[in-house]
Amino acid sequence: MVVVAPPLTLAAFLELPETEPASEFINGAVVQKPMPQGEHSRLQFKLCAAVSQVAEPQQVACTFPELRCVFGGEVIVPDIAVFRWARIPRTESRRVANRFELAPDWAIAILSPGQSSTKLLGKLLHCVQHGAELGWLLDPSEESVLVVLPEQRVQLLAREATLPVPQDVDLSLTVAEIFGWLSL
Repeated sequence: MVVVAPPLTLAAFLELPETEPASEFINGAVVQKPMPQGEHSRLQFKLCAAVSQVAEPQQVACTFPELRCVFGGEVIVPDIAVFRWARIPRTESRRVANRFELAPDWAIAILSPGQSSTKLLGKLLHCVQHGAELGWLLDPSEESVLVVLPEQRVQLLAREATLPVPQDVDLSLTVAEIFGWLSL
């Protein structure tokens, strides 16, 4: 006799204990993110710092690395989630809330060895479908960035191309500058 377990629901997934690295809930399946390696970690740190430096003092936006975002029936943990200041969930005492039940305004994914670029692109498209203004998919091995824009338009940028950023974020970065951070 074959016993088939019922599919996992979003509510059931949210009751599961946290994992390290984080697990996501995509298309009804639990998917554990890979453990970040050197290039991934360096790019994540430098991008968080660059965006935070220009966006946080002016209360335009705030960066959140590895933040669990629950929206559109899925749980996605972007490598970097950027939220506009006014959209950051807060507690009654105005502290940052622990639960973010909305899409980030800007989602950044960094391709790690062995990861599927198609699956990461799918997560960014899900973000845009649910209100994100922008998505970036960084590919360190190709030194390129896939940019996901509203209406699910996708652009491939490389070398000296300047990357688009959300309006009011006073940041100018080229693809080459970002991947230049990998050389110490």
